Amino acid sequence: MLHSAILFSAFAYAAYGNEIKPTKLEEFADEGSSVKLSCSYSSALTLYWYRQYPGSAPEFIVFIPDGAKQPQESNVDSRFTAKVTKNKESHVDLEISSALISDSAMYYCALEPTVTGNT
Repeated sequence: MLHSAILFSAFAYAAYGNEIKPTKLEEFADEGSSVKLSCSYSSALTLYWYRQYPGSAPEFIVFIPDGAKQPQESNVDSRFTAKVTKNKESHVDLEISSALISDSAMYYCALEPTVTGNT
């Protein structure tokens, strides 16, 4: 059986005191398997996932309102589902079902910061 490794990478960001960062910088998966990318964040109004291929601009995948109770399916690709988990630390996850070689890319988790006071 032939297995192909798929590489997922992520990037950290901070703005207005709100921080979002990947729980792992790299993730590998076999073609056809499911893979979950996860980022922890401090506070946000809305969360986003983007994908970027080398030499191309970032591509929007899905957004998640902070209060969302149900997983949000991407309109770009139905294999992509995002959800927010709040325990001790808040996480936003992107799950890719039936991963493909073409899913190998840089993935960005991003947030719309919650800003208080004067900006």
